Amino acid sequence: MKRALITGGSGALGAEICRSLARAGMHVVVHAHGNAARAEALSAELRAAGGHSEVVVFDVRDSAACARGLEVLLQGGALQVLVHNAGITADAPMAGMSAEQWSSVIDVSLNGFFNVAKPLLLPMLRTRWGRVVAISSVAGITGNRGQANYAAAKAGLHGAVKSLAIELASRGVTANAVAPGIIDSPMSNDVFSAEDVARMVPMKRAGTPREVAAVVGFLCSEEAAYVSGQVIAVDGAMA
Repeated sequence: MKRALITGGSGALGAEICRSLARAGMHVVVHAHGNAARAEALSAELRAAGGHSEVVVFDVRDSAACARGLEVLLQGGALQVLVHNAGITADAPMAGMSAEQWSSVIDVSLNGFFNVAKPLLLPMLRTRWGRVVAISSVAGITGNRGQANYAAAKAGLHGAVKSLAIELASRGVTANAVAPGIIDSPMSNDVFSAEDVARMVPMKRAGTPREVAAVVGFLCSEEAAYVSGQVIAVDGAMA
């Protein structure tokens, strides 16, 4: 059974990705940092539905904490799927953005990707099968007012997966990014009104977590073995 780690797995989008991979027969490791109880509840839900799941808790910004947490997981064998979904926002026009707002967003999305992916790669490569998916954003493609930090972090993920795809290609491991647009979730609903969505999205609606998870599920499947180094937007034709 393939083992999958989903960082930020207990949020609205992360949880749907966890459900998708559990339905595909993977052992799902739900990662959390600030809300371990929610991750435990999701893991219990997956097991109750007949799946296999466990929880891991660490701060992706802390490389030492990542190394310790992943070392324990790797004692059970390679993690052949990584979905890096952890991310935060700290919006402000760049002229008024604090250094903490800039660095905190990049630390979670971009540095967190490095901290989690690096310890997993060699064990993954030894199995000659693996899938790395970074959850990005349409902001990383188009930019977005007040989100220079977030857009920079997500655009950085695009460069990382494109380079990683080349490095891993000969060993049966793929690396891709999925870039959602406005997705129906508590985070988006606090920022975008129905009028905003109608104005910004050609399809005139927000996407659903399940629609994003379906793309992630495909990229993590056997059928996606020849898809690598791609940034796939799930955004209702925004980009």
